[in-house]
Amino acid sequence: MNFEQARFNMVEQQIRPWEVLDSRVLSLLQTIPREDFVPVRYRKLAFADVAVPLEAGQVMMRPKIEARMLQALDVKEDETVLEIGTGSGFITACLAAMAKRVVSVELFEELHREAAARLESRHTANVELFVGDVMRGWQPEQAHDVVVVTGSVADVPEHFLGWVNPGGRMFVVCGESPAMEARLLTRQGVSEWSVESLFETDLPRLVHAEPEPEFEF
Repeated sequence: MNFEQARFNMVEQQIRPWEVLDSRVLSLLQTIPREDFVPVRYRKLAFADVAVPLEAGQVMMRPKIEARMLQALDVKEDETVLEIGTGSGFITACLAAMAKRVVSVELFEELHREAAARLESRHTANVELFVGDVMRGWQPEQAHDVVVVTGSVADVPEHFLGWVNPGGRMFVVCGESPAMEARLLTRQGVSEWSVESLFETDLPRLVHAEPEPEFEF
């Protein structure tokens, strides 16, 4: 398979038509080898418009969703990023190329190990990886300028908001399948937020973020 041609086609046929025009984002997607972050048996799907399966029942975001997310966050080189859900490590690598430092937490040990190996092979030095459950006690040591949530939630958990610095941003997908909404939340002050609706999508639920069942009598 000609990965370079497939990468070019991904950018030109999937990502640009989805209104991703940020030169930094386009350059990252052209240079960071997405195929190296995909399970070997799915390498031929690395540039397809699909959610590539990972271990533990997880998936990679579709390329155009990754691109729109990175464009919306507009990460600066002096900012720190918290990524909730390391997954394959591909988004982690993209964020690390844009930011000063990235902290990424993953629930599943196997995904954590594989992502760590991929990032180490690329000599990605400004990333710190953790294993933990953000819905059951894990917390970052400090707040960050950017927070990226790679699994969907019904509503943004209250404790996530405290992990964003004033002036910082959070990308999160909210709602119920199949009609969820990708949002950019910007912290304007201690308790003031602006919310921008980015696009409609459908993303697997963040583990343990399922809403409480409603009882009917």
